[in-house]
Amino acid sequence: MPKLYEYFGLIILFYSNEHAPIHVHGKYQGRESKAEIIFENGEFKEVRVSAVKGKEPLDSKNEKRLRKLVEHFKKILCRNGLTSSYTIKK
Repeated sequence: MPKLYEYFGLIILFYSNEHAPIHVHGKYQGRESKAEIIFENGEFKEVRVSAVKGKEPLDSKNEKRLRKLVEHFKKILCRNGLTSSYTIKK
């Protein structure tokens, strides 16, 4: 599980070969949540943060940090075209 970034102890990582939509995991002091990056018709729509099965979710402070980091870096995903296979079309 490659670590992408660390911010004030909040570790952002991803697991290879996981399910869609594109998402990353945030870990802090034994707690873990995931942030899904949602696109519709090729455009960014939202970041959905949710608990990871079997883990205590991040506290509200670190959940907010996770959301802000993912929203900030979503531009990199869009620019590099990494959303094409995960785009939801309505």
